[in-house]
Amino acid sequence: MQVLIVLIVVVGLLALVALAMAVKVVKQYEKGVLFRFGRLVGTRSPGLRFIIPFAEVLHRVSLRVVTMPIQSQGIITKDNVSVDVSAVAYFRVVDAVKSVIAIENVNSAIDQIAQTTLRKVVGQHTLDETLSETDRINLDIRQILDITTAEWGVEVTLVELKDIQLPESMKRAMARQAEAEREKRSKIINAEGESLAAAALGDASDTMMAHPLALQLRNLQSLVEIGVDKNTTVVFPAPLMSTIGELGSFLAREATAAATSAQPSPTPVVTLGLPGSARVPAPNGATETR
Repeated sequence: MQVLIVLIVVVGLLALVALAMAVKVVKQYEKGVLFRFGRLVGTRSPGLRFIIPFAEVLHRVSLRVVTMPIQSQGIITKDNVSVDVSAVAYFRVVDAVKSVIAIENVNSAIDQIAQTTLRKVVGQHTLDETLSETDRINLDIRQILDITTAEWGVEVTLVELKDIQLPESMKRAMARQAEAEREKRSKIINAEGESLAAAALGDASDTMMAHPLALQLRNLQSLVEIGVDKNTTVVFPAPLMSTIGELGSFLAREATAAATSAQPSPTPVVTLGLPGSARVPAPNGATETR
């Protein structure tokens, strides 16, 4: 009797173990690939699935996007500059059967092929192109990876260069180049400013030649600007003082001329020496008496 009880317990335990091995759960972001005695049977969609213990094996494959960092690679560019470039790749499985049957470890394979592709593509570009045309390099790497990984049931969705490390000597050379470029632009802008200022001064000098008093008005304006700072000492240039004196003499002459033109000029007459004679004006301005 005791042997029968032990046998029942053992059978029950084996049944529970077999049931546990037969029940499989495929998550929503997974797809199951079922093998029966080593032969592919098909795929299983997400949910609760039952298999035959010891006869069937269910491989669960994740369909989510995987982020894979590509470790830094020492690369020599087309113009013989040594750089260290690291990147990151994003991929996902689109065919669960191929990802299990066509390759042993899809993640490791993509990591290795991404490193070699990164070294190959960057080596075909110069340093300036590597620094300025990263979008084109990313696209080239992605296209090469897509062609290779399509046989594995994997789609590479994105590849991005993450970091580019330059030698210290190259950093110093690029800093000097950037400084020289900024100095060149500064000199060009300064020369353009001098040219515009010279043209403006030429126009101003032409105006002052046509109107001499404009220069003195400009001097007076300068004095007004100096007076804003409440300075107690003002220095007048000698040409300004002489011009002020000449301006005063000019105004005085103009006032005298205006007063003279306002008075009526006397008419000269000629006086006759005979009794009852009249004074007649002579043509030469003298006076004759007739």
